[in-house]
Amino acid sequence: MLMHRLRLFLRSLILPVTLFCAAGAVASYFVWHGVHGQRGLKTGEEYEQKLAQLRLERDMLKLQRMQWEARIALIKGENIDADILDEETRKSLGRVHKNEVVILLPEGETP
Repeated sequence: MLMHRLRLFLRSLILPVTLFCAAGAVASYFVWHGVHGQRGLKTGEEYEQKLAQLRLERDMLKLQRMQWEARIALIKGENIDADILDEETRKSLGRVHKNEVVILLPEGETP
């Protein structure tokens, strides 16, 4: 009789505990993927940071393009700016005037 009661008690205790543990594991799986998964909360924040960085880079490139368009406008058309034309010609030919000072920078470094 005592063994039967002990068995019933353990069954009544083990079955709910097992089901709660299984439900907890399934819920933990979905919560973890909701936060860390491919479309989770952290990924959304990372996408926003990457998007902000790309927008900044786009704006910098737009500014650089406007500067280049302004320089091109000076040497294009009927009126050519002599200083810009001279500078670009000397830069492309690698020539300098005799009274100029040349500062050589490492490759890839811009002033």
